[in-house]
Amino acid sequence: MTPALAGQVALVTGGAKRVGEAIALELAAGGADVLIHYHSSDPASVETTLGAIRAQGVRAAAQQADLGDAAGVEDLFAGLERHFGRLDILVNSAALFQQRRLQEVSLEDWERVMAVNLRAPFLCTQAAARRMRAQQPAGGVIINILDRGVDGPWQAYAHHGVSKAALWALTQVSALELAPEIRVNAVIPGPVLPSAGMSAERWQAVTAATPLGRSGSAKDVALAVRFLAGADYVSGEAIRVNGGEHLGIRRA
Repeated sequence: MTPALAGQVALVTGGAKRVGEAIALELAAGGADVLIHYHSSDPASVETTLGAIRAQGVRAAAQQADLGDAAGVEDLFAGLERHFGRLDILVNSAALFQQRRLQEVSLEDWERVMAVNLRAPFLCTQAAARRMRAQQPAGGVIINILDRGVDGPWQAYAHHGVSKAALWALTQVSALELAPEIRVNAVIPGPVLPSAGMSAERWQAVTAATPLGRSGSAKDVALAVRFLAGADYVSGEAIRVNGGEHLGIRRA
């Protein structure tokens, strides 16, 4: 049986590591050719990811770009044009994850996080929509990766939470304005991977407090992305992959 995404091209920003890598691999497993974007990842690890994608029997390429710079988005889509010449699935996964309380956020912190977490997905959405509408057959899907900042104030992650809440607003307005040719959805991961520097004890406490009492995995997030890539009557929706974290802390 032909894979559901066969013949499609996916672009995954931040696709060389962590959740982005899992998404790229899952879309490849579904039959899509994949362009992974990376910024500062080690070239050897990028090649390893490309090899794992190609092992699924699809084409793969990588494009380096700093999405915190608007010119980086132009470089990314120029690379897409060189390698594949079309786009069916855009996954905006690249993000900065800074821990700061509100009064500790500098103007430089604010502008850098907003540039990568919000402005870059906005510019990528515009560029993708132009490409998706111009190609034959026209159409495609855009999937934004959010986080718990969508569900309310996230203390100690002030500017990061604001950037992701704004990205959810962008997801919804994009779904409305780009229809009917293009669908736009989101995935909201919860505790699926510990952040850099997090102790094992802290990670255990975070995951145990979810209603399901355990962590998820990057694969769980990737499966939700793959579902949305093929769900032709779903747009403007967000799927939470968080063990029920948004419901509150589970108490024994």
